[in-house]
Amino acid sequence: MQPIYRYFVQPQLNLLNNTVYGYELLIKQLTPDGWRLPESFAAISPQVTSDLLIATTKILGLKVRYCAVNISREQLVDTTVANAIIQSQVQLYPAKLVVELTEERSPKSYPDTMLIPHLRGFIEHGMQISLDDVGTGINDFKSIQEILPLASELKFALQNFRSDIKDPKIQQKLHFWCAISSEYGLRLILEGIEDAEDDQLSSHFDINLRQGYYYGKPRLLRLPGDPVDFEYPATN
Repeated sequence: MQPIYRYFVQPQLNLLNNTVYGYELLIKQLTPDGWRLPESFAAISPQVTSDLLIATTKILGLKVRYCAVNISREQLVDTTVANAIIQSQVQLYPAKLVVELTEERSPKSYPDTMLIPHLRGFIEHGMQISLDDVGTGINDFKSIQEILPLASELKFALQNFRSDIKDPKIQQKLHFWCAISSEYGLRLILEGIEDAEDDQLSSHFDINLRQGYYYGKPRLLRLPGDPVDFEYPATN
């Protein structure tokens, strides 16, 4: 039996006016224990990703200003996935599709010189580029410096660290990326806000765009024809 995947949508809030700014699409796999994150995103066939993305964005059109989808470096250079992303932008218009370049390590190495033409192609089709999980994994400043001029958005994920936002080291990193976002004129989204304390501390950094369980958990976006028993609880 073929694995079943669906996208879950999680709201991104603008705290300036307390509105839903956009949605991030998070792909999950149906297992006997419910919906779970896939063990390997790279193992999902490009055609499956393509078909699912197109079906999902067709539903989300006209609902939000931005719709973000996570793409690994390996998926970025795959023609099938790239074509699906372009078609999804057409369906979402006038909303923008934000391509989040994740820091997930791929089996192969993809230098920036290979990635940049693909990113520029997306921009030419009306999309925006987001650099996900900045400051962790392979998305440190040195590694993404050449891509930064193409980006419209940075995402700093508190959940990637063992400590929380009260840790001075985390605050130092956050101050750094706030400065980078300001220097390059980029949006900065703070994700991983889990509770009221995180929310309150985040306000000290003057970051209005936020995401996390405190504002809304990812929820299953059902496709036409999906059975009712797809409604398993969403889990990490």
